[in-house]
Amino acid sequence: MADDDRTPDDDLQELLRRLMNGGAIDPEQLSRMAGMPVDPATLSQMMQQFQGMFAGAQDGSISWDATKRQALHIANQDGLGVTDGQRTDLDQAFALAGLWLSEVTTLSPTAELPRAITRGQWVEQTLPVWQEVAEPVATSIADALTEALRSQVPEEMQDIVQSAGRLMRGVGGTLFATQLGQVVGKLSLEVVSGADVGIPVIPAGSAVLLPQNFAELGAGLEIPEDQLALYIAARELASARLFRHAKWLRLHILSQIDDYARGISVDTDALEEMASRLDPSNPEELRQALESGALLPQQSEAQKLALARLENLLALVEGWIDVVTADATARVPHLERIAEAIRRRRAEGGPAEDALGALVGLRLRPRRLREAAAMWRAVGDAVGIAARDSLWDYPDLMPTSEDIDDPAGLIARLEAQARGEQPEADDMDDALARLLAEEAERTEGEADRDAPASPSDDDEGHPRPEGDQPV
Repeated sequence: MADDDRTPDDDLQELLRRLMNGGAIDPEQLSRMAGMPVDPATLSQMMQQFQGMFAGAQDGSISWDATKRQALHIANQDGLGVTDGQRTDLDQAFALAGLWLSEVTTLSPTAELPRAITRGQWVEQTLPVWQEVAEPVATSIADALTEALRSQVPEEMQDIVQSAGRLMRGVGGTLFATQLGQVVGKLSLEVVSGADVGIPVIPAGSAVLLPQNFAELGAGLEIPEDQLALYIAARELASARLFRHAKWLRLHILSQIDDYARGISVDTDALEEMASRLDPSNPEELRQALESGALLPQQSEAQKLALARLENLLALVEGWIDVVTADATARVPHLERIAEAIRRRRAEGGPAEDALGALVGLRLRPRRLREAAAMWRAVGDAVGIAARDSLWDYPDLMPTSEDIDDPAGLIARLEAQARGEQPEADDMDDALARLLAEEAERTEGEADRDAPASPSDDDEGHPRPEGDQPV
């Protein structure tokens, strides 16, 4: 076909084929399609980056390497590590806080020694959890982007888009993964410990502090650094003890987050409308849409129920940690000021945490923290710390939302158990008893039907009259 006979659609089809096949892109061709002169060097560099993204998405999978690169780039910008002085000071705080904790909880210390880590190390340790939390949303956005792009392509090019469906999906996932990396990287500049974000993002039983961020936190609160270090260290060790003792707890929380996240869908109308006017040279609108949560619709009823369950569970965890930490650090002069400042900081969150909530549609701050802490305080005062801490032994012993609202019933049950009394049957116990009774009757009936007939019985299983026995 002569150049004079080529149409814009012909040029676009050839461009897409070259992108998908890794071929060279002609800057003059792009300039002609755009209808304006373009600097060849700038355009060549842009297309190399664009082709690299396409090449990494050929199998349709999400490139989480992009998340790691972005997060580590932000986390390691200052290039600072942990100094020997910082490590020594925090080791001393951990040692004293551990002794104090053993006086106020029956949960045993962890075998792993607490550590001071850098922002980059925090990113490395926590990325698997962020990936697990974000993956359902990333998949939904990648799939929706594929459909939105398909709807914008002329009919004669549908065969090209159809064959490139997996590639398009991978590109959409990579865009999301890159944005997640920016959010996690910024979050690494704010957190002061492993338990700081409210969910178990570090391995169970681990306790870590980030000296770089800890120093900034102390300067902002105007609280003596050694006192703040003791409080933060006690909180981190209390969290580590809890998740080491209740080995089921970490999976329980992450499973509930997964239940919530898998109910997330993407607002395809908003995505298609944005795709129709998206300027490839200015991805700012897409970035803002991802970060603001504009592509995520309102929560469904099922999601609201899942979120309520998750918030209650997180409140129980944070409330117990608060109570135990307060008891352990009762000797600290500025305890109330420190506790209130940390509580307010957790409730408000920071810019990066707000961005994370918008990105995955989930806010990780428990709203019922004060009520849960008051419940744990009341239970400990009434039945002692051993009975209080035993509620973490098994999932079915966990306090309920009703127990948070009114601890009196839970306290009464624990007191009756201490006296050796059997707990009163509730509706669930009654229902279970009825099911077991029905099952026992059914099994007994089947056994009677399957039993061999006695020689003294007739063909229908009834006893024969005397004198009418078979010979």
